[in-house]
Amino acid sequence: MTTLTVTARGQVTLRKDVLQHLGIRPGEKIELDLLPDGRGILKAARLTGTIDGFVGLLARRTNKVATIEEINAAIAQGWAGKK
Repeated sequence: MTTLTVTARGQVTLRKDVLQHLGIRPGEKIELDLLPDGRGILKAARLTGTIDGFVGLLARRTNKVATIEEINAAIAQGWAGKK
C-alpha cells in the first residue's frame, strides 16, 4: 500500500511508480470516482472525443484546400506506410 501526504493547500503528489502503474503520463488527466463509504477509485481518464472534435483540431492549420482525390491518395499512402 502507498501512503500519501496531503499538503496544507490540500494537494497530493503521486509518486512516479504509482503514475506508471495507472498508465498516466505527464499532462494527462485522472478520474476520481467518490464512493459513498468514503473511498475513491482513481484511474486514468481516457479520451472520448468525436471525429468532429478531431477535425476541429485541424481547422486553420493550413491555407491549402485538398481535393477529395488528394485526400484519398494521402489516406492510401498512410495505410501503405508511406509519407
